[in-house]
Amino acid sequence: MDIEIERLSSQYRIRRLGEEDVDQIFSLCSGNEQFYRFHPPFVTKESILEDQRALPPGKDQTDKYYLGFFEGDALAAVLDLILDYPEEQTAYIGFFMVDAKLQGRGYGSAMVEECIQYVSQLGYRKLRLAIDRGNPQSEAFWTKNGFKKTGEEKAHGCLAYVPMERLLEKEAALADPDEICKNSVRKNS
Repeated sequence: MDIEIERLSSQYRIRRLGEEDVDQIFSLCSGNEQFYRFHPPFVTKESILEDQRALPPGKDQTDKYYLGFFEGDALAAVLDLILDYPEEQTAYIGFFMVDAKLQGRGYGSAMVEECIQYVSQLGYRKLRLAIDRGNPQSEAFWTKNGFKKTGEEKAHGCLAYVPMERLLEKEAALADPDEICKNSVRKNS
C-alpha cells in the first residue's frame, strides 16, 4: 500500500528522508542523549544511513517510510513507519524522535495522534513499537499516548526491547462517519 505521507500531519511538512538529510538527522538525534543511554551506541552518520535502509524480515522498501516532520526548513522529528509488520493490518513504528528543543510541550504527542488517525483511516487495526527496557522517558511518552506493553520482551545483546501497542479500531470508527452509522445500526438491532 502506498500512503499519502502529507496526510500524516496537518501541522508539519512531511517528506521522505534520504542520504542528503543525514546531517540534519544527526543533529536532531545527537541532541537526545537520554535515548542513547538506553539504546547504545550513540548515533553516528553511518548508523543513520543503516537505519534508513534497515528492514525487518519479509519487508521491502515499499513498506518502509523513513520520514521527516519539518517546520519551515527545520527538522522537528523523524519517524520510521513500516506497514503490515509484524502482521497484516499492523503498522510498526521502528523509530520516532522529536527534536529535544520541542520535547515536553505536546508536539510529539500531537504528531503521534495525527499519525494514528491517518493509519486508522487506512484500515490498520494496530500500531506497534518497541521501547528499550528501563528507559523511563520512552515508556512514559508511549504510555501517555495510549500504548500498552504486550508482556513480551525481546533480548538484544545484554539489553532488551519491550514491545508496546495501541489498538486502533475505535479511532478508525471515529474517523469514518459511515462506520459510526454502521456501528450504531448494529448496536440498535
